[in-house]
Amino acid sequence: MTPVQTNNLIDGKQTAEDIKVEIAAAVAKLKAAGHKVPHLAAVLVGHDGGSEAYVRNKVLACERVGFQSTLLRYEDDITEAALLAKVDELNRDPEIDGFIVQLPLPAHINPEKVIEAIRPEKDVDGFHPMNIGRMVAGLPALLPATPSGIVELLSRQGIKTSGKHCVVIGRSNIVGTPVSILLAKNLDNANCTVTLCHSRTENLAEICRTADIIVAAIGRPEFVTADMVRPGAVVIDVGTTRVADATKKSGYTLKGDVKFAEVAPLASAITPVPGGVGPMTIAMLLLNTLRAATGEIYPRATS
Repeated sequence: MTPVQTNNLIDGKQTAEDIKVEIAAAVAKLKAAGHKVPHLAAVLVGHDGGSEAYVRNKVLACERVGFQSTLLRYEDDITEAALLAKVDELNRDPEIDGFIVQLPLPAHINPEKVIEAIRPEKDVDGFHPMNIGRMVAGLPALLPATPSGIVELLSRQGIKTSGKHCVVIGRSNIVGTPVSILLAKNLDNANCTVTLCHSRTENLAEICRTADIIVAAIGRPEFVTADMVRPGAVVIDVGTTRVADATKKSGYTLKGDVKFAEVAPLASAITPVPGGVGPMTIAMLLLNTLRAATGEIYPRATS
């Protein structure tokens, strides 16, 4: 097998760190001016391993930039009504600038109902229909964290997007659909011609081979293989699936949606898993929280 290149890796971890430094500087200015520091709350239901790790990283990131953070934990038998009551309480709490309810939720809780219950001005995940609608209309909004993180990563890496053909694999409301919209926008760091593909797309490999940029967000480990990528393409891997691995102390290995070992030698630039899109998601969540706290997008929430 051809050795995997390393000089074409897109370092999402370092880019996210750069953004955190900028946010920390903004927080320091707020404190110096006598304003309260941004306060992010996270609601975690159950004990999903991936969610536990992700929320823990969010709390650590808050400490890194000088935010206040609150973690609210509930067992997976919490009722939908009780969770919605907590959302309402957070909506009305003037000390909380933004909050997230970590997904996935237990099967008995409707995630759409929970998302819609969050006030748009506190929706720092950027999932609320109002934020999505404003994004589509080109109005200021708290943007979905992972999609905006992908766009920001491409921009800060100096990867040209204007006029390029981008193929997005996956049409979820959390990543695939919103990133396709953002990359097609008439903006300096977008202006792509976007093809949105999914599980029922015919001739998927053929379509992918026409792409200058591939965003793999289908949630299937190692789904994108070398025969789907033309030499020189940029590959953004959004996937993070835990795959059983008895050789690891943790008992699992994180796999992306891209078969990295065979795709990396073809790509002009590629995100690793971990260390690619994941850190950017957290960085953009922090940026949304800062914007919510300062009223940059919406007027400050009132109780």
